[in-house]
Amino acid sequence: MFTYIYQLAAWPEFTWDEKVITPLLIEIRFRQGKMLGRMEALGIGLQTEANLSTLSLEVIKSSEIEGEILNAQEVRSSIARRLGIDIQPNVVASRDVEGVVEMVMDAVNSFREPLTSEKLFDWHCALFPTGRSGIYKIIVGKWRENDSSHPMQVVSGPMGKEKIHFEAPASNQINEMMNQFLNWLNQPSSLDPVLKSAIAHLWFVTIHPFDDGNGRIGRAIMDRQLAVADGNEKRFYSMSSQILKERKEYYLQLEAAQKGMLDITAYLKWFLSCLDRAILNTDNVLRNILTKSHFWKQHAEVSLNARQIKMINQLLDGFEGNLTTKKWAKICKCSDDTALRDITSLMEVDMMKKTNAGGRSTSYELVV
Repeated sequence: MFTYIYQLAAWPEFTWDEKVITPLLIEIRFRQGKMLGRMEALGIGLQTEANLSTLSLEVIKSSEIEGEILNAQEVRSSIARRLGIDIQPNVVASRDVEGVVEMVMDAVNSFREPLTSEKLFDWHCALFPTGRSGIYKIIVGKWRENDSSHPMQVVSGPMGKEKIHFEAPASNQINEMMNQFLNWLNQPSSLDPVLKSAIAHLWFVTIHPFDDGNGRIGRAIMDRQLAVADGNEKRFYSMSSQILKERKEYYLQLEAAQKGMLDITAYLKWFLSCLDRAILNTDNVLRNILTKSHFWKQHAEVSLNARQIKMINQLLDGFEGNLTTKKWAKICKCSDDTALRDITSLMEVDMMKKTNAGGRSTSYELVV
């Protein structure tokens, strides 16, 4: 039987080794400032596109960490509408997608306001609009309750051979624990907002106050606090994208911190390193945005139909696999002959070409 950190007498008095963490924090803050300076130099239009791309990544990847795959076009369209951006194709998003987008957008847009339990309940309702998680009915918009016979546990493995990674505090402790957490989070302090983001995420998922959705809400709180660190609701790097790449280590670090003592030096060291890699990956986002902007400027005089605009944007935003006439036809809901005519006309104006890849089906790519 493990002793979890919330069971320790000094909880939640976290400590860490300043000699280890401070140099890493200084480097992170320098890199953040440099990245934000580069983004400010781009102008409003490209900043908005970068914000749209990053928020879309954050929504998609935070859900994917939990094994839930969202439709990327629905996510992008939902965020674009909320940002007042006209994009093509403009896809109608499902209730589930709208809920996740609403939570993430509200988290970063309201970072200057206190975070309250009512706000968290609203986020939880947005995440689970039907009151169900999969086939299971859950308590929505309230702290979890009635767990005396079935404690809240984080487990893995097949049924009958489950491995318990963590057991959350009893439900009758949640209200007091969350009040303490929110008082700490909202209170001005000398603690750097980046470190506050890391601690807030660990603290919240340790309390595990909801029946489901704790990871996604915990990462929304993390993003909210990173917006405080940036002093800007525009997001130019996605922490969840990087966490997904390091998902195994992410869960190992959380588990080790929750089963350890209140010295969280190792966890903070990993968090700052992960954030550093997330900021470095902003270069990829920026490169894609500049490529897209240049592509459309280069072909501004070419007359295109709605299907062509839709497919070109999908290719520029990152199309998985090879593009064939059949895929074009399926996505655009047209015949194979129409798809081939669309592609052929793009090849005639040097916007598209055949790939060198072999195989039974001819595939195509943009001339970038």
